[in-house]
Amino acid sequence: MRNYRVTVFVVIVVFQCMCYLIGNASLWKAAIGASTKLHRKMLTGVMRSPLSFFDVTPSGRLLNRFGKDVDQLDIPLPTVMNMFLHLLFNGLGMIILVSANLTFYIFIAVLVVVAFTLLRQVYVKTFRQVSRLESVTRSPVNNHLAESVSGLSSIRCYNAESHFIRNCERAVDITQNCTLHGLLCKSWMQMRLEVLGDTLMLGMLLLVVFNRGIVDPGTAGLLASYSLSTIVAFNYLIYFSAEFEAGIVAAERIEEYSAVAPEAPWKCTSEPEQDWPGCGSVIFSGYYAKYRDNLDCVLKGIDLSIHSGEKIGVVGRTGAGKSSLSLSLFRIIEASKGHIFIDDLDISKIGLHDLRSRLTVIPQDPVLFEGSLRFNLDPTGQHQDDDIWLALEKAHLKNTFSDKGLDFQVQEGGTNMSVGQRQLVCLARAALRKSKVLVLDEATAAVDLETDGLIQDTIRRSFADCTIITIAHRLHTVMDSDRVVVMDAGKIVECGRPEDLLKDQTTLFFGLVQQPGLVRRRDTSEDGFSSCMH
Repeated sequence: MRNYRVTVFVVIVVFQCMCYLIGNASLWKAAIGASTKLHRKMLTGVMRSPLSFFDVTPSGRLLNRFGKDVDQLDIPLPTVMNMFLHLLFNGLGMIILVSANLTFYIFIAVLVVVAFTLLRQVYVKTFRQVSRLESVTRSPVNNHLAESVSGLSSIRCYNAESHFIRNCERAVDITQNCTLHGLLCKSWMQMRLEVLGDTLMLGMLLLVVFNRGIVDPGTAGLLASYSLSTIVAFNYLIYFSAEFEAGIVAAERIEEYSAVAPEAPWKCTSEPEQDWPGCGSVIFSGYYAKYRDNLDCVLKGIDLSIHSGEKIGVVGRTGAGKSSLSLSLFRIIEASKGHIFIDDLDISKIGLHDLRSRLTVIPQDPVLFEGSLRFNLDPTGQHQDDDIWLALEKAHLKNTFSDKGLDFQVQEGGTNMSVGQRQLVCLARAALRKSKVLVLDEATAAVDLETDGLIQDTIRRSFADCTIITIAHRLHTVMDSDRVVVMDAGKIVECGRPEDLLKDQTTLFFGLVQQPGLVRRRDTSEDGFSSCMH
């Protein structure tokens, strides 16, 4: 008989362990799968969101969603769910065990459980809102740190460390205030749970006393032990259930970014020809554009025809709409009215991938990624090494990297290269793509005179048959253009050959040339417009 009981006990223990392992494995697999899907969905939503989303969304908020909120789904939330289910079944089992020996215990337990539930509803409503506030107030801290690190040199230059420290402390105080209120909510709940637990324990002891002739001392001690364990289980059960609902806030916040209105379709059924654009003609027809629906148009009635292979310079004061013109070519901002045609094809009728992969832009701030030089020049791996070296030679970088090779490791942001070298790498990347339409968005604004000369020389030699649109702040970069487009307040106010515009002293272009700092003279004979200024 004794061996039989031991065998039954062992079987029960083994069965319990197997159920526990299978349940845990299933729970964690489902939780990790759900977290992965939510993260991928949010990442896709953010990556496909329009430029207006990033205009109004601080980087700290993005870091908070992809950092703390995703971490909440990965580990704390499944752990809380696992503990909740474990304690729920344990608590119910112990109540059933005690009730089997003390029948009236079930009535006391039901009353206490109802009280637990009502108390939990009050607690969760408050704690969930406090948790949401804590998550929201954490974003300004992340955003402040990111901005401080990126602008550290300017902060030190203007001796503004104390100002930024005060702002950081203020942001930390706000989020810590929410954390403190969360802890106070837990303390409030804990005190009341202890009272309810003591009530349940008292009820069990009174039942034992009134049934002392039925319940032997050994059984009474066992019931007291199980009753105490039940109290502990239900205390943690309420705590973990509240933590679980608070953790759901992270899922809600992730789902919010998953539902961001996306850009236009990446791919469309109507695809352009393989060699599009073959000529590179660009036509703006009655074009209006704005960054967001609630803002005014930044481009107003643009009518401009650019012929194949023509070199166009776009100039104007700050805020005139120069960069907006280049953004509209890539449909980073969409048209509110009008059309853009490239080789007689309306770019609004094709997918964004087909459009952006066929055009080339060299921005003012060169973009390099951590990885090999080969990867930065040819990220899709479509070109041979000989073609890459030829592009480097065109950009005057072959001698620089001949000893290092194409496997030279570029650090994040190209920090192990000078600003001029980074810009020349971007120029080599453009030369490698052999696009018929090239956009230079103030590409030489941050480089020295020597690098500027190299860039201009490369553009003249390597992109002679391309249509080039140069967004310029320094006017010397557009003086050899076929035409200059002068913009003001989102409109084209002047258009013509630079020498013709300079002959008329009433033109806005002539006034821009007269402003100090906008013209960098290399040599009077090279510029060819010095005489027109005097």
